[in-house]
Amino acid sequence: MEIKLEHGPSEEQLAKLGARGWPIWTKEVSTFPWHYDEPETCYLLEGDVIVTPADGGAPVRIQAGDLVTFPAGLSCTWEVRSPVRKHYRFG
Repeated sequence: MEIKLEHGPSEEQLAKLGARGWPIWTKEVSTFPWHYDEPETCYLLEGDVIVTPADGGAPVRIQAGDLVTFPAGLSCTWEVRSPVRKHYRFG
């Protein structure tokens, strides 16, 4: 299962997705397991995270300004290295 990561998407692309109107989620520095029952697309406003897939896939570093899509069925560990603030959408 592949985590899709795009560094610095354009404002036009974010507007087309409606990303700035999505809810906001925040998380303090921490490490926790997560499972995606459905796809999630998010846009990081702040933070630094390393997401490590449980299936042995390569860890992915996500930082402020990144647009990320996590596939349904993905189990992973989130290592929040600096506090996160992100827009997100499931489905």
